[in-house]
Amino acid sequence: MVLSDGEVTLRPIKLRDQTAWREVNRRNRDWLRPWEATIPPAAPWGPVIQRPTYRQMVRHLRAEANAGRMLPFVIEYQGRLVGQLTVAGITWGSMCAGHVGYWVDREVAGRGVMPTAVALAVDHCFTKVGLHRIEVCIRPENGPSRRVVEKLGFREEGLRPRYLHIDGAWRDHLVYALTVEEVRDGLLRRWQRERHPHGPASPEQ
Repeated sequence: MVLSDGEVTLRPIKLRDQTAWREVNRRNRDWLRPWEATIPPAAPWGPVIQRPTYRQMVRHLRAEANAGRMLPFVIEYQGRLVGQLTVAGITWGSMCAGHVGYWVDREVAGRGVMPTAVALAVDHCFTKVGLHRIEVCIRPENGPSRRVVEKLGFREEGLRPRYLHIDGAWRDHLVYALTVEEVRDGLLRRWQRERHPHGPASPEQ
């Protein structure tokens, strides 16, 4: 399954993406570190969890995808791998919801890549997968990530104190959400109208 709009493409992550993924992640290490999940110290009665290798990560993502609990993508811009987007925690039954996490190469930040990628994923979740609600949880200090969801019209619903272990400590997160009723004509279409309110962009824009 491949989702695309203009120069932005979402496609399933693959084992053969390892070299490109590692290069982008290495180059952005300092920029991404404050926002990336970390492993908390092991509890005396709990298992010791190690950060997975790339191959272990991809195998886990694939297993979760096959079980219907996750949609793991890489983001391409102009044909080059520039980030990752995952729809995780997919729950069915009376909830039909999931949450989106993402990161992008600093070199392409500010070009509309991430809002486009999120809009593509949300539209797919609502129209093809059958989810009803999508959440994005973001540290209050992460201004660029908050601007992504605010541009797309996500609602801010409140604060989850000490919600995730990030950069070595339990960190508060703001919850943003959308339901399918709020974007009947598509989130990508809404984003395109927001980005180009006077019609299609000229070649210079």
